[in-house]
Amino acid sequence: MRAEAQATVDNLQQSLALLRRYLDWDQALLKLEELNALAEDPDLWNDPSNAQKLMRERTRLDDSITAVKDIEQELDDTLEILELAEIDGDEEMALEAEEGLSSLAASTKEAEMKAMMSGDADANHTYIEINAGAGGTESCDWASMLLRMYSRWAEKKGYKVETVQVTAGDEAGIKSATLLIKGEDAYGWMKTESGVHRLVRISPFDSNARRHTSFSSVWVYPVIDDSIDIEVNESELRIDTYRASGAGGQHVNTTDSAVRITHQPSGIVVQCQNDRSQHKNKATAMKMLKARLYEAELRRREEEANVSNANKTDIGWGHQIRSYVLQPYQMVKDLRTGEESTNSGAVLDGALDNFMMAALAARITGETKSVEDVE
Repeated sequence: MRAEAQATVDNLQQSLALLRRYLDWDQALLKLEELNALAEDPDLWNDPSNAQKLMRERTRLDDSITAVKDIEQELDDTLEILELAEIDGDEEMALEAEEGLSSLAASTKEAEMKAMMSGDADANHTYIEINAGAGGTESCDWASMLLRMYSRWAEKKGYKVETVQVTAGDEAGIKSATLLIKGEDAYGWMKTESGVHRLVRISPFDSNARRHTSFSSVWVYPVIDDSIDIEVNESELRIDTYRASGAGGQHVNTTDSAVRITHQPSGIVVQCQNDRSQHKNKATAMKMLKARLYEAELRRREEEANVSNANKTDIGWGHQIRSYVLQPYQMVKDLRTGEESTNSGAVLDGALDNFMMAALAARITGETKSVEDVE
């Protein structure tokens, strides 16, 4: 077997081992067996919402397991063909088999992505909160850049982006914003973006054109459906109404239609101002609160399993997960995985897939790197 073909085979075998690890293979097989048994229960459809959720989970898991088995079988078949071609000296047969290996590598990459999206809520829509941190006006501007970056990323994926709330900065940018991103696997893709993001650039707000460092935080949590029961004690909530800021029309800006809910036991705060109706904003904020509580439970389970996860920390130096340097050189670097890009313009325009994939892989395997930050 030629060296190039052997390298492809080695990579495929490594990818298959990773796929099994991503899926937690033995547990995945047991889970599928359990879901198949539940799917045959005649009483399942007494609760249509729960039944649909179960069937979606079963289909996703079955597709992932079948994909791995198919890739393994096709790789075995191709290796047999290569062995026969080598014995017979059949160059044409060998070339066809090597072309098959390239096609199989592409299928394996797709299977890896599906396996990475196998979490409880990965298929769901997602909320993303952005908050300006240390750095004043500069950080508010940086928060608005992040808002655009994630909006562009979502649009390129074909997702729908809705603004839940935006609080404008005093001089420029935004103090905070919440987006609702709708699309299959939206949460699965975005869940590793939670953390502090650091920007280094020549500040457009500094008349002396000095280099500034600023920070903003990102927090991602899944939209949950009615089949997930999250109990919230009303007595533990503080509900405030206030006048919405920013765009939204004359009525929104002149009435206390915006709603902020604080869950006092956890300290979680959510807010909504995207509707003229205070009642509708409160209902949306309650959904967001339940989603945050659900995400916190998912995170707790992962931490118990010793899986790496982005934690919400102070919005300042020493807590960043990714740095974006625009001056004196161009570099975006993830401090959890070492993934980097010198095309910072493309990253800020939504080219985030490589960063997300690397972080998802690290989150699943629990493997972290000691990565030096960029200056």
